[in-house]
Amino acid sequence: MIDLYYWPTPNGHKITLFLEEAGLDYAIRPINIGAGDQFAPEFLAFSPNNRMPAIIDHDPAGGGAPVSVFESGAILLYLAEKTGRFGGSDLRQRTDVLQWLMWQMGGLGPMLGQNHHFTRYAPEPVPYAIDRYVTETTRLYGVLDRQLAERAFITGDDYTIADMACYPWIMPHIQGQDFGDFPNLARWHAAIKARPATERAYAVGKALRNEGAPMSDAEKKILFGQGARP
Repeated sequence: MIDLYYWPTPNGHKITLFLEEAGLDYAIRPINIGAGDQFAPEFLAFSPNNRMPAIIDHDPAGGGAPVSVFESGAILLYLAEKTGRFGGSDLRQRTDVLQWLMWQMGGLGPMLGQNHHFTRYAPEPVPYAIDRYVTETTRLYGVLDRQLAERAFITGDDYTIADMACYPWIMPHIQGQDFGDFPNLARWHAAIKARPATERAYAVGKALRNEGAPMSDAEKKILFGQGARP
């Protein structure tokens, strides 16, 4: 059994995508980031960066004590190694999966996260920041669109953790993008959305909260003022 400390955000969805595809037994441990659950001492004990998702695997490969993992990319790598699935079938594909996973962790996620912040959550418009991050989102969409021009998935014919990492971050309707400009990306996105495991993974989040609901001022203060918290 795996305990998944989770809230329905792009990084949270990455892990439910894997768990549902792999058919692993897991239990959701909600971490309401708008309520400040991520600052609880018992959560910080194994997720010291006060971010979700995190997991505790009570049945690790080889047995022994439970294994805890924080950071979504590290969790995906751990689960791929645990199951022998979705991490690449040989050295070349594993290397390709790894570099695209790092691309998502170092670029796609952070840049699109800033897009979300300045276009949706900032207390007042900052035109330079909005232009900066919407423009960078366009560039990153283009990178992924070109990669998908002759491939079903990011690294080839196989669905991998690289796809699981990137998919939840592609939200053109809130990122100032038009799928019509990125036909390969649109085709890839539609294919993943149609997978039964994707439907199940997102249903987990819908059971916790309405993802379209506006964030309250109190929630914004907790989420974006974290430097003030121990």
